[in-house]
Amino acid sequence: MPTLVPNRTLRGSWIALTGLSAIFLFEMLDNSILNVALPTIGRDLQSSTTALQWVTGSYAVVFGGLMLLFGAIADRFGRRRVMLIGLVLLAVASAATAFVTTAEQLIAVRAVMGVAAAMTTPGSMALAFRLFDEESLRVRAITLISTVGLVGLAIGPTVGGLVLAVAPWQVLLLINVPIAILAIIGIRTGIAADGPAELHRERLDIAGALLATATIVLALLAPTAFIDEGAGSGMPWALVAATMAAAVLFVVRARTARHPLLDLALIARPLVSSGLSFKAAAGLATAGLGYLVTLQLQLAWGWLPALAAVGMLPQVVVLLALGPFVNPLVEKVGINRAAWMSAAAVVAGLVVYTAFNGLGYVFVAIALALVAAGLRVVGVVAAINVLNGLPENRTSIGSALTDTSTEVANGVGIAVAGTLLAALFSGSITASNWTEQQSAQFEGAAIFAGLVLTLLAAAFVVFGFVRSRRNVAAEDVPADEVA
Repeated sequence: MPTLVPNRTLRGSWIALTGLSAIFLFEMLDNSILNVALPTIGRDLQSSTTALQWVTGSYAVVFGGLMLLFGAIADRFGRRRVMLIGLVLLAVASAATAFVTTAEQLIAVRAVMGVAAAMTTPGSMALAFRLFDEESLRVRAITLISTVGLVGLAIGPTVGGLVLAVAPWQVLLLINVPIAILAIIGIRTGIAADGPAELHRERLDIAGALLATATIVLALLAPTAFIDEGAGSGMPWALVAATMAAAVLFVVRARTARHPLLDLALIARPLVSSGLSFKAAAGLATAGLGYLVTLQLQLAWGWLPALAAVGMLPQVVVLLALGPFVNPLVEKVGINRAAWMSAAAVVAGLVVYTAFNGLGYVFVAIALALVAAGLRVVGVVAAINVLNGLPENRTSIGSALTDTSTEVANGVGIAVAGTLLAALFSGSITASNWTEQQSAQFEGAAIFAGLVLTLLAAAFVVFGFVRSRRNVAAEDVPADEVA
């Protein structure tokens, strides 16, 4: 099988880009299109609130927990091969939805779909990176692929609502079958198999993989426990303690194993550490702000769900509209500067929300737009920086690292916002007819939560900026001095 030969134009890779875009479409469309159907699913399957929560939660936890493992597997056994197996698994699991009769069966199907997503997503970014040898083409390709995914995220609820009006909810997951088939055709036709020189040949670290998976799964479960059980319960703190213990054991394993799952020296590289920091800042801000604004619009301001959905549109519009401007920005200011500038825009959005959200919706809209603008750019350039900073045979696990940092940061953002609201708001936050005292408590809690999120995101951005500057300084050192 011939190795992948970099292309000179996007048009020359349209088949491969179609397949890779279909993968991102599935990833973004899947949860957004299903959320609108949860009440219908609950009634049809007679499921409990907890079971209904795990219909989406099982997918997210399995997806986030297994990305590093499958990234490492793809680097060793072939990115294209692992991706194709994952796409077949996705098609089969999605088709199985037609036979689901209980909530437990649906949770199992969603968990298998999470496995498929973990197999396909890291490799898709790595393959998109390898399609081109010019940085500008890589930026344009990844921007194109991510735009397709964002379209799926934006239209998911609307499409889901229209489908439910004329068809059973199972159709929403059966849609994944033709998407998976399209991706299989694009990948098999447009992308050659990895050559032996492009693969990582060290033995797979099973113990490290188990510890990494345990760390990420526990880190994703802890935020849900804080929101469900409250900060006064012992369960969330037990999960935090377990997460820290698993993380420490993973680091020890990574430092002592002969062939660790993840070489910590790779993360310490300036481009990699800065890119992961910027991605974490964006994930923290996006999830935390989205959680706060959703509650504020519907509970504090009394907006109907449909109107609240319209209120979130500035975020969607900016995410879609800025796609054509990502590459021109990178060409004008450089990829490193574009990364930290866009990450700083995310922090600016949090600052606007924290300082002015009580003054009216216009400031909320500005905050949403700033965070979305920063996310749109940093989502592309930070990922490319991470991949640029890694050896060619470690690109899949590098892509998995960027996705994992975003998933964990999303969970932490929601946990911070939810826990502070629960701690500072008296009574049930979902009850109607708040007292004046409760309204004041919510406003104060939202400001405090926004401040904490701002400080955390700013810390990630400052760290990322310092690391990116170190990379620039290293590039300025003459080669003979480095030697």
